[in-house]
Amino acid sequence: MSKFKRWMILAIVSSALLLIVMDMTILYTALPSLTHDLGASASEKLWILNGYSLVMAGLLPAMGTLGDRLGYKKIFTLGLLVFAAASLTAAFSPVPLVLVASRVLLAVGASMMMPATLSIIRITFTDERERGLAIGIWGSVSAGGAGLGPIVGGLLLEHFWWGSVFLINLPIAIIAFALTLIYVPKHTGNKEKKWDLTGSIQIMIAMVGLIYSIKEFARRDGSPILAVIGAVIGVLALIIFIRRQNKSASPLIDLTLFKITRFSTGFITALVGAFAQMGIQYIVTQRLQLVEGLSPLQAGLYTISIPIASLIAGPLTGSILHRYDVIRIKSISLLIAGLGMGIYLMQFNSGIAGQILGLALLGAGLGAGMTAASHSIMNFAPPQKAGMAASIEEVAYEMGGASGIAIIGSMSTLVYTLAMKVPSGLHVPANVKDSLDEALLVAEGLPAQAAEALKAAGRSAFDQSFFVIIVGVTAFLVVASLVVRLAGARSKKRGDAES
Repeated sequence: MSKFKRWMILAIVSSALLLIVMDMTILYTALPSLTHDLGASASEKLWILNGYSLVMAGLLPAMGTLGDRLGYKKIFTLGLLVFAAASLTAAFSPVPLVLVASRVLLAVGASMMMPATLSIIRITFTDERERGLAIGIWGSVSAGGAGLGPIVGGLLLEHFWWGSVFLINLPIAIIAFALTLIYVPKHTGNKEKKWDLTGSIQIMIAMVGLIYSIKEFARRDGSPILAVIGAVIGVLALIIFIRRQNKSASPLIDLTLFKITRFSTGFITALVGAFAQMGIQYIVTQRLQLVEGLSPLQAGLYTISIPIASLIAGPLTGSILHRYDVIRIKSISLLIAGLGMGIYLMQFNSGIAGQILGLALLGAGLGAGMTAASHSIMNFAPPQKAGMAASIEEVAYEMGGASGIAIIGSMSTLVYTLAMKVPSGLHVPANVKDSLDEALLVAEGLPAQAAEALKAAGRSAFDQSFFVIIVGVTAFLVVASLVVRLAGARSKKRGDAES
């Protein structure tokens, strides 16, 4: 295969990946607009965001195995078609429930494409150094694309309505589809591979149950009984899934792969990185618009240092992975991301330059960490399990992203609710304590002085929740860095050949 064709294939799968990861964050800047236009509640708002990641994470293992069975090109092109159709439906959703359903269909298309992108890269790039660079570019697109989502969303919302954030997918998907037919070689797949839809449903039930439980616990008027039921269902489904996989001759996820230290630490790094990135992008862009009063475009541009740093750090890390200990690189990357959050926290009430530096370090650490994670997962899994390995990595990203949005969003709501003190003398609906969005909507119908008092109280409560979240994420990144480092040290001490 010619060099031009190899890099053209990388460009094609990277463009599809860009669509997938941008759709995880592009709604961050559009969320206040669509919440207002569709009248979405705080719960509906979280499901509009979480439905995409949750369904994708649940389907990824099945779609990765399906790619191994049917061929990566076939599953990739079908995914592009589904993604394009779902984007069109989402753009013209008349009510929140239709938008949630469209986001679920988007997740189906994305879950078909995402494992195939890494699998296609693995079979296209046979040279180790070229493959490292290609995976580095893939990792930077994954990390940087998520960061570009709010910026692209902001640019579109300056001139168009919120549905434009979905319509932008159509031309890119159509071009990628045409180029895939021309350049990507046919992969016959292995017809003996079994497609375990039952296992995929089990893990999806587990994730939805656990995330629902977290959200229900965090809601102001949430039901503790429903939260416990969700947690029990999630845990039971996860236990059943794991037991079934251990007994299966053709498991959906080969759990023995996690005995390989570089593979397991790659999974941890991807999970933690996605959690931090999606959660921080969500909470920062919401604060910039709702508290600081920035436009969607301004909010997106404010955080542009995250994707720029990721896009630079990814390929640079990929080019040196063959020379250094990949576990140490993952540990240092997470530590750098944590340092960035620490700097951002210290500059919270100071100049913008320090805040941008903190966000840039976060982006650089996550870009480098995701590249090293992809390298470990794809290079230390058996070639015949490339689709499975890719799907496991994507599960880590989607699980991390979904839980990041859900946990950080829910915890932010919980702290906001506890901190929100309605000014005395104001008789307003109880939902002003659910979210700042709803408090600002109620304020629109109040006299000027009462409106300003309610807005000030809401913004003060939001800032208190924001501070708590940033401290928590900073500590989480530092602890994760130490866990990865200790896992590597323990593996070396045991002398594991595969570590």
